[in-house]
Amino acid sequence: MTTRSENNDPSTPLPHGADAVHALGPLTLRTASVGPMDNNAYLLTCTATGEQLLIDAAAEPERLRALIAEGAGAADRDAAGGAWPRLDQVVTTHRHHDHIGALAEVVVATGARTAAGAEDADAIQEQTGTAIDVPLAHGDRVRVGEAELEVIALRGHTPGSIALLWRGGEHGDHLFTGDSLFPGGVGNTDHDPVRFGQLIDDVEERVFAVLPDATRVHPGHGDGTTLGVERPSLPQWRERGW
Repeated sequence: MTTRSENNDPSTPLPHGADAVHALGPLTLRTASVGPMDNNAYLLTCTATGEQLLIDAAAEPERLRALIAEGAGAADRDAAGGAWPRLDQVVTTHRHHDHIGALAEVVVATGARTAAGAEDADAIQEQTGTAIDVPLAHGDRVRVGEAELEVIALRGHTPGSIALLWRGGEHGDHLFTGDSLFPGGVGNTDHDPVRFGQLIDDVEERVFAVLPDATRVHPGHGDGTTLGVERPSLPQWRERGW
């Protein structure tokens, strides 16, 4: 069953689920849970131009193909033949294998541009054979039609981990965090105090210090949250070291 949201209350987390669709004015957000690790793949479609951007081509290329077709209004295409629907860009949040399993197949099939954090770009190419067209740095911008996403580097889970922020005005701020921020804590840093310190510092300084509590967080796995829900726990996260 498809979960649909019209974003009536921008201060609450959006429901995810395997087939969630959220109408956000200038953008439509679709989510799919794919692969054995239940990765969240996010498709953003510009309602004015039809341009589409996929965040993390993680796994299950045929499920991603259906997701992209839904966004393109081409859900009735022959699943066994015919051209893939329109996809303009794939942004990879970080280099871990469960986030890039379908990258090569999706890019070859669609001709989509690729982007990822500069420090993870070489590792992604080594693992997938897919070159990263646009190496991203903190403060860069990524466009999807008439909408603009801000790149926030959140170093520590991997050196080139990034989040993408869409400031949606009346439709709320939406932050796609990969594996750097989840409900209940930051991403895994393998008990390395240096990596953890870098990640918790980046999350506090680049996310919580500058974005409002109503910001909706869309992580790489599982359900979403808001910064307001997580903010009181920041001291506890830092003290426990993970």
